[in-house]
Amino acid sequence: MIRNSALLRAALAAADRGWSVIPLIPLGKTPAVRGWEDRATTDPDRIHRYWADGARNNIGIVTGRSSLVVIDLDDSHGAHAPKRFAGARHGRDVLALLAARAGEVVPTDTFTVATPTGLHLYFRAPTGLALRNTTAKLGWRIDTRAHGGYVVAAGSIVRNGNYQVVRAEPAAELPRWLAEALTPPAPPDPRPPLRLPNTQAAAYVSAIVDGEARAVTAAEVGTRHIILLKAARTLGRLVGGGELTEHDARNALTAASAPHVGIAGYTTGEVERTIDDAIAYGKRLPRRLRSNI
Repeated sequence: MIRNSALLRAALAAADRGWSVIPLIPLGKTPAVRGWEDRATTDPDRIHRYWADGARNNIGIVTGRSSLVVIDLDDSHGAHAPKRFAGARHGRDVLALLAARAGEVVPTDTFTVATPTGLHLYFRAPTGLALRNTTAKLGWRIDTRAHGGYVVAAGSIVRNGNYQVVRAEPAAELPRWLAEALTPPAPPDPRPPLRLPNTQAAAYVSAIVDGEARAVTAAEVGTRHIILLKAARTLGRLVGGGELTEHDARNALTAASAPHVGIAGYTTGEVERTIDDAIAYGKRLPRRLRSNI
């Protein structure tokens, strides 16, 4: 039996480090509360309430609220690495290759948690730089969680294993070379509207959506994140310009990604996070086509 006291102690230990925690469903990774980012806390009284009365909830650490960037290194699950990372069998192999190419060393002197399939490396977020979640941006089998994300914390137990601290030292500052690699490019200057007639604009938007959806569906393993990110940013710009509803953009991208889910470790959660982040980015650069918008 999973003991509530052990989970409670682990949640309090994370909060004692200054990290905001939330309850996750028992044996799972999904938040057990709505509005989880706003309900994350370091308050011991609230944490006791979250894990009161024998609650067996797992523990999540909300990374943005905790000023953390967590690098998630995952196993290949039997998949072959893309050519750029030939020979790699794990995200830690890819990180070693990236470090070598940058003339740096793999950062290991930091708080580290062993997961059922890999490692979580915890780092302090750089001051003044609001990094977001990423999926494979650094490289194959490497994800990151920062603003807008959370990680399953040490002490949690899922059906295929548990999360254990393997290095208990304080979280180190995110190395500069990794911060630079994770910093999104500056947005380009918005293009002026095409000012098309409504009927022509609608057909143009439909063609863009269809083209991006086809590209997402046709993406190969190792390129799926980048292609979905580009497609969602493109559609996000149309959403921001009022040319496309966010509902329609999400539906098109989700349907286009569906054939990939379950292949080489690709998950629905990854798809949703990528779409969320990229549409939000695109909306900052609204693209207008019709003359009356």
